[in-house]
Amino acid sequence: MDKLETLKAWVQESKNIVFFGGAGVSTESGILDFRSVDGLYSQKFDYPPETIISHSFYLRNPEYFFRFYREKMLPLGFEPNITHRVLARWEREGRLSAVVTQNIDGLHQKAGSKKVYELHGSVLRNYCTRCGKFYPAEFIKDSSGVPRCGCGGIVKPDVVLYEESLDQRVLEKSVEAIAGADMMIVAGTSLTVYPAAGLIRYYPGKKLVLINRDETPYDDYANLVLHETLGTVFSQL
Repeated sequence: MDKLETLKAWVQESKNIVFFGGAGVSTESGILDFRSVDGLYSQKFDYPPETIISHSFYLRNPEYFFRFYREKMLPLGFEPNITHRVLARWEREGRLSAVVTQNIDGLHQKAGSKKVYELHGSVLRNYCTRCGKFYPAEFIKDSSGVPRCGCGGIVKPDVVLYEESLDQRVLEKSVEAIAGADMMIVAGTSLTVYPAAGLIRYYPGKKLVLINRDETPYDDYANLVLHETLGTVFSQL
């Protein structure tokens, strides 16, 4: 049986799949990732992207942070791709119990997925750091300079910046879902960013599938590895 047939068979047998996805899930919708050839790290800025989207840089130079954020990290107007849509269908069919994502674009929910754990937050949620008032992504996009609430506080995106810790509740729910899964699919991630990458070690089963264009540090750890684009694989599931 070839790898794709094995994957199909496992999906059919499973009732509690957890999908863990990274930037590669959204690149086929046109959203740039960080590390690929044409990703953000290979573009020219005054500072490295991971410096700009760090907590200390945000505090030190909010004006530059928001300029970069608006230009490069506010993926509005993009549509879910085949991977997002298949996952939403599996959830409706009762096969998939949760999506754990490193992405901040909200495309899983746009495709119809209900149980999505966003490890790095979401650009769709923004809040005043002074009074807590909620603002949509469009507010940030349409503002200039540092976006401010009526009360004068800075309106900050609810995304986890470098140097910030992950939301403990989201992390706990993700671990719980992974530990209870009968199949885990890890896709579109280089598995080099921690603590997110370490989450796959909580999966206790024998159906750990890795789908990624390039090799990852966990290839030998998985039960099934497909070095393909996600669109190629999910269009056949």
